[in-house]
Amino acid sequence: MTVTALTTMVGSGLVVMGVAVYGTGTGVSARQAQSVWDGVYTAEQAQRGEPLYQQSCAECHGPDLSGGEMSPGLVGGEFVWNWNGLSVGDLFERLRVSMPQGEPGSVSRQEKADILAFLLEANDFPAGDTELANRTGRLAGITFLAQQP
Repeated sequence: MTVTALTTMVGSGLVVMGVAVYGTGTGVSARQAQSVWDGVYTAEQAQRGEPLYQQSCAECHGPDLSGGEMSPGLVGGEFVWNWNGLSVGDLFERLRVSMPQGEPGSVSRQEKADILAFLLEANDFPAGDTELANRTGRLAGITFLAQQP
């Protein structure tokens, strides 16, 4: 093997590695680039979520989502800025493990996804063509952004 051949092989190896790394990075970026402004729930899902919210959440958070004596509001500036930069998966996980307070198992994952869709709609995030998933991992790539990019 000559030095030229070795250089060519090393150079080719670097090009292949560069493409592999670039390709992987692009896939991750594409998943993380999605935000609540991209229509991540459907209007029908939000409609299903409203009565579920009234049944399971309104007692503490208020029928108009404005909050209660001991519970924060779920609509408006304070709510959206509190979650700004986190993922929808983070918000879903909070709902999944702790809501309703004292009885988190009384509401199914799907019902919690529907309630979350209702919360997104109430905060004026646009609906889309695909339902919000009911798995934290699938929601981790959706960024909660208070302001439209």
